[in-house]
This record gives sequence, structure tokens and C-alpha cells, in this order.
Amino acid sequence: MMSIKKLSLLFLLFAFCKLSAQQYADPEYIKVTNERAAKIVEKLALGNKEKETAVTNIIAQQFRDLSKIQDSRDAEIKKVKDDTTLSKEKQNVSIDKLKADADKSIDKLHKAYLKKLGTQLNEAKITEVKDGMTYGVLPITVAGYNDMLPNLTEAQKKYIYDALVEAREHAMDGGSSKEKHGWFGKYKGRINNYLSKQGYDLNKESADWHKRIEEREKAKSAK
Repeated sequence: MMSIKKLSLLFLLFAFCKLSAQQYADPEYIKVTNERAAKIVEKLALGNKEKETAVTNIIAQQFRDLSKIQDSRDAEIKKVKDDTTLSKEKQNVSIDKLKADADKSIDKLHKAYLKKLGTQLNEAKITEVKDGMTYGVLPITVAGYNDMLPNLTEAQKKYIYDALVEAREHAMDGGSSKEKHGWFGKYKGRINNYLSKQGYDLNKESADWHKRIEEREKAKSAK
């Protein structure tokens, strides 16, 4: 069973930075994105070098394409914020439009990316890629809820899983660790609200859960 230490390490796994726009064509930047992609592909255990290379290239290119859209958006937003001739209201309107336009581009890219992966991988392997891009947050979080609330009904388990699947789709496109983390945090908030309406006292359940984890850890140490 997962310890508190292991659960805490989950959030440290988001330790990567979005690179600047000037680095898109830089060999070092390309190397970094290739290495990040290769780590994900390695865990797929495809057993086929040609396929591994193809999938690595698809994932690495997705990292680079996402950064182009997001960095361009952020640069334009900064220009708007720095423009003192614009009222706050006009700034907000312009910023909202920039974000909406970027979201449309990212959504289009997301669909194209999954289609490319589908030429090389089956659905199960694509899911592994999604988890790899989001550091396994979904399965870890599902396991955490199931361990904390062992009496969850099948309907409740499905709600939790489906919500986290939706969160993962957004988190895949996150341009920073904070954004990826934020998507899961947003959906965990929805899950917690749902569970509260289902009659769970989550503060008490969480406290009891941590006590159980500590007891398990002590039992392991005593062996």
C-alpha cells in the first residue's frame, strides 16, 4: 500500500519548466523534449525500436508544439498588460480573447496528437502515454480515494474515475507543472463536493485515513 511519503512525492514529479520561445529550434531544447518523451515511451515496453522511435518523436513534437502556442499566448498577454494606454476593462477583454484563441489551437492540437498516437499505439498504450505525460496522477489519485473510502459504491467510483479522466485530458496540455497540478486540483474539488453531497465527512475520513497509513507504516517497520 502507498505510504504518505510516496503520495507526497507525486507532486515533486512535476519538476520541469516551460522553456522560452527562443529555444524551440535549439538543439539542447530538442534534446530535452526528446529525453522527456523517451522516458514515457520506455515504460510502454513496446519491444520494437522503430515504433519506439516513432512514438517518441510524436510525443516530443507535442511538447514543442504546445510550448509554441502557450509561449506565444503568454507573450501577447504580457504586451497587453504592459500597455498603459489600455483601460483595465479593455485589457481583460483582450486577454480573454488571447486565452480563448490559444485554447482553440490547443484543443485542435490535442485531437491531432491523439490521432497520431493512434497510428502507432492501441487505446491501452495511449492511456499509458497520457498517464506518463501527467506523472501517473490519475491512478495514484484513484487508489488514494479507494483506500481512504473503502465503502465507495460502484457509481461513486465511476464518478471519481470519470472526473479524473477529464482532468487528465486537460492536464496533458498543461504548459507548466502548476497548470498540470491545477487541473487535477480543480477536479478533485468537484469530486470532494460530490462526495460531501453523498454524505461523506471528508475531513474526518481524511484524518482517519492518515492514521491508518501511519499504522501500516509502523507495522511494516516493526517486521
